[in-house]
Amino acid sequence: MALARDWTQGWTGRALALLAGAAAGLAHPPFGILPGLLGYGLLLALIDADGPRPVRSALLRGWLGGVGYFAVAVCWITEPFMVDAREQGWMAPIALVLMAAGLALFWAAAAGLYRWLRPRGAAGVLAFAGCLAGFEWLRGHVLTGFPWDLPGETWAAGSAPSQAAAVVGAYGLTWITVAIAATPAILLRRTTARDRLVTLSCAALALAGLYGFGLHRLAGAAGPVAGAPVIRVVQADIDQKDKWKPENLSLVLDTYIDLTRRPAAIAPAIVIWPEGALPALINDLIAPGSPYAARLGDAVAPGQTLLMGANRAQAGPGGHTRYYNSLIALRREADALRVTGVYDKHHLVPFGEYMPAGELATKVGFRSLVHMPDDFSPGPPSRALVLQGFAPVQVLICYEALFPGVTRAAAARTGQRPAWILNVSNDAWFGAGSGPWQHLNIASYRAIEEGLPIVRATPTGVSAVIDAYGRILPGARIGLDGLGVIDAALPAALPPTPFGHGGDLAFAVMLALSALTAVAYRVRRP
Repeated sequence: MALARDWTQGWTGRALALLAGAAAGLAHPPFGILPGLLGYGLLLALIDADGPRPVRSALLRGWLGGVGYFAVAVCWITEPFMVDAREQGWMAPIALVLMAAGLALFWAAAAGLYRWLRPRGAAGVLAFAGCLAGFEWLRGHVLTGFPWDLPGETWAAGSAPSQAAAVVGAYGLTWITVAIAATPAILLRRTTARDRLVTLSCAALALAGLYGFGLHRLAGAAGPVAGAPVIRVVQADIDQKDKWKPENLSLVLDTYIDLTRRPAAIAPAIVIWPEGALPALINDLIAPGSPYAARLGDAVAPGQTLLMGANRAQAGPGGHTRYYNSLIALRREADALRVTGVYDKHHLVPFGEYMPAGELATKVGFRSLVHMPDDFSPGPPSRALVLQGFAPVQVLICYEALFPGVTRAAAARTGQRPAWILNVSNDAWFGAGSGPWQHLNIASYRAIEEGLPIVRATPTGVSAVIDAYGRILPGARIGLDGLGVIDAALPAALPPTPFGHGGDLAFAVMLALSALTAVAYRVRRP
């Protein structure tokens, strides 16, 4: 490399690595500063810079780039601890530092591997994309996984570039995005003008292809389906700090009931309440003789189905009570509600819904953030929920919407493809900053990948009805701190997408291409 040491070495180089990662993080919604994608190119140039210990230096710069990226991406992580600031507020800064520093280790490993391979020219760009995308895949799988704000999800869901996720998934789009964004680094390399021109031209063509494919796909989008069921999403805008006060149960329930019973041009067939809507166990709410059972029954009309995020208890082995974060399907029949389906969240949030270290963590003062006597237990592997009188639905509770391929895997396991996806989430935990908007964008990618519409219900925003292309229907969104309902006909499902058929197969081919390119370069130029 022929890079001046005055800006690539020492503290200047380290500061630039941190800045490069932060710029890439700011390219994500809701910030949407797309020029920030050039941060990948700057980071690649810094990793490539020569020094006395090049691999060690690359590890540090990759880690600093990751710290900058995740400090922006997960800055909302402090918000859940401030709900009970007196008891848990002290953990907030620790959580942000540990989260950003820990996730950045994946970027450090990617930078170290790339620097060890160190191919040049276009081969270097492809190798860097493969290393970073490969370790981002690991981030989504190691220790239960946390694929929040993958680089491929930088593009606003529903936009032209995002449509490539229907073919290659979010991980494949990560490879494409990083490869294109890192290409300008070649301008700082000691190479021929021809190599630079060819490499930059290939990146420009790839970017044009990304937009061209997306525009073509969106141009063929079908309109609404006649006779589709109308769905009502209820957003009650109840602050997390107030919801879990026992004396507020009646007020919270009345708020949801009043919104559910609002007049509608077409009576909704399904009413949706968000994750953990009421501050009580569903067992107590619908138990015979409960003062709340009749009020719940009055919330919906005969023939309507209420899909309600709720916490439930169940006796386990040895008389030990287990708690589940669930979605309960309740159908109004005659004078009462009848439970017609239950989905228990399978992929729980570590530290939020359970403590990985269990009793040891409790002894040193840590505990999960659930408002339960004990941690949640995971439900069985995900599968479509069959509703009486309606098409089956794949339920994704909060965190589960981060993971590509959950719906596809469930359909493969059961042989039943759902007609839509329901994401109930308690995004009140994320506060009023970037977190809820990021979660909306991430969840919308599951619609693009699977070719299925997705309905989101949250207590404080952002709730929305999203079509199979990841686009929010006109007028079908309630933003942060909004109170109201969304009434919308369920959008149509598309035939299974290439990603729905093959999953991450295309991504595996991309990783293989990166590996073969890097190996071929080392063989030719040891």
